[in-house]
Amino acid sequence: MKQSLNRRSFIRGSLLAATGLTAAGAARAEETKAPAAQPAPQPLLPTGKLGEFNVTRLILGGNLLTRYQHGRDLRYINKLVKSYNTDAKVRETIELAEASGINTLSVNVTPSVMLTLGDHRKNGGKIQTILYCTSNIEDLAHYREDLQKIADFGSEAVYLWGEQADRYFREKRMDVMRRALDVAKGLGLPCGLGAHELQTIQLVEEQKWPVDFYIKTLHHHKYPTAPRAGEAVKSTTEVPGYWCRNPEETIAFMQTVTKPWIAFKIMAAGAIPPQDAIPYAFKSGADFALCGMFDFDVVEDCQITRDALAKLQPRARPWRA
Repeated sequence: MKQSLNRRSFIRGSLLAATGLTAAGAARAEETKAPAAQPAPQPLLPTGKLGEFNVTRLILGGNLLTRYQHGRDLRYINKLVKSYNTDAKVRETIELAEASGINTLSVNVTPSVMLTLGDHRKNGGKIQTILYCTSNIEDLAHYREDLQKIADFGSEAVYLWGEQADRYFREKRMDVMRRALDVAKGLGLPCGLGAHELQTIQLVEEQKWPVDFYIKTLHHHKYPTAPRAGEAVKSTTEVPGYWCRNPEETIAFMQTVTKPWIAFKIMAAGAIPPQDAIPYAFKSGADFALCGMFDFDVVEDCQITRDALAKLQPRARPWRA
């Protein structure tokens, strides 16, 4: 069978062979090109208030932007994500999110992602940020320095990392978290608290801490790798994969909370499709949905959010933002 080979393909193939350029090298060369053309800008997604800021109901999550992911027992996932989400691809994802109607992202302040965000802003990007750091909060002087960098960057809000909040709750040392909150509040920004464990939020509410919003996990257990009866005994676990061990209790308690609620891990780290997860989060009372997205997820997730909010029936929890 005669094969067609145009002149450009022939020359490119010959050059690659002549120079010994590897496939990996070709990929790196492709990465230096200008970012892919973005689609026409879409209207802003529906918004709610965090402090004085209008924040889109769908927020771009940060784990994938920092090349962190929950691979469960699939060991190749870590390498795959790090290979795919180059600095250029992360920048492209942020630009695509903004063009698709998202106006806010939340991410850990790693040096790489902060450089990318800085470049995005220098080139006219206006996406807002809800930032957090993973510094040792027992070293308050260092923690204060890191938080000040967040403020100096111009972040619209900050929150205390949920891994730390859950840890100090388990250790019965919430006084450590409270001191960290006082430092964060000194920035003069809206300040939230993250958690996987519902009891962490319940204690903070009981003690009336001056937090401005919560970032709390929420997802149901109707997916193949969800915990079976009696397996959800920890706050989170990779196998079986869950990050909200008591969704019904979470929904019921959050109905009593008057502060804004950003729900995260709503897709159970990729186990629940967005067509299911996003409507579930809003129907269950979340004011915002924080979703990690690859670039190829962004447009679809934005449309799902628009449709879910347009079709949303009255819900038990009033909008708190």
